[in-house]
Amino acid sequence: MSEKRLLASIHDVGPLHADAVDRLADRLSHHLGGPRFAMLVVPDHWGQAPIAEDKTFHRRMRAWHASGAEIFVHGWYHQDRSHHAGAIAAIKARHMTAGEGEFLGLDREEARRRMIAGRTLIEDIIGAPVAGFVAPAWLYGPGARAALADVGFVLAEDHMRVWAPDSGAVLARGPVITWASRSRARIASSLAFSALARHALAGMGVIRVAVHPGDVTVPSLLTSIDRTFERLLQSHQAGRYADLLFDRDRKKYATHCG
Repeated sequence: MSEKRLLASIHDVGPLHADAVDRLADRLSHHLGGPRFAMLVVPDHWGQAPIAEDKTFHRRMRAWHASGAEIFVHGWYHQDRSHHAGAIAAIKARHMTAGEGEFLGLDREEARRRMIAGRTLIEDIIGAPVAGFVAPAWLYGPGARAALADVGFVLAEDHMRVWAPDSGAVLARGPVITWASRSRARIASSLAFSALARHALAGMGVIRVAVHPGDVTVPSLLTSIDRTFERLLQSHQAGRYADLLFDRDRKKYATHCG
């Protein structure tokens, strides 16, 4: 049986939030015994912070990767610039994210283009394959889901699951524990959810925890993050997203040999 795993990630990694990301990396490393977390890199956050020519940031990315952090592509702009014709998509774009659901309204061709460009850029910088792709705000439209099957990422994640785009196989299920800092109401709701989730989800085989640069601006969120890791590490081992692929392949091998 696979051990219980805690998968941690830092979102919105890029020059725009470099100092906050460093603070989060130090905090998570303290809890996890090193940089055993994923870093979700945005190639050009809001069109204001391109990493392509930022050699200083390239060195930081290579250092993170060399130390053991998993590097994911996290959209391109992290900004929703699409027109949403459908009512459901429009509601998601307006209420589930502050205009950051970049891949919710893209067609297949444009989603594929941004995925490939992001992967190529980041892999050229770190000199190794990326771990996978996570859409900003965990929101995927039909075009983005179709593009994932084209591009060849080995892992993808949304708010409720991790899956392998090549086969569609679901590798982990359950909500991500995360926090929101955009308003008092969102801070309060995320504090309440995390307090409940760190106990209610403790029986799950895989638990995911995600932090964002804005979290460092709210002391109560940082306290909640610390308490969440302290509680979950009593029952779960700090793991890596790649472990999910290892578990899948091990099960396939055991089934074949059996």
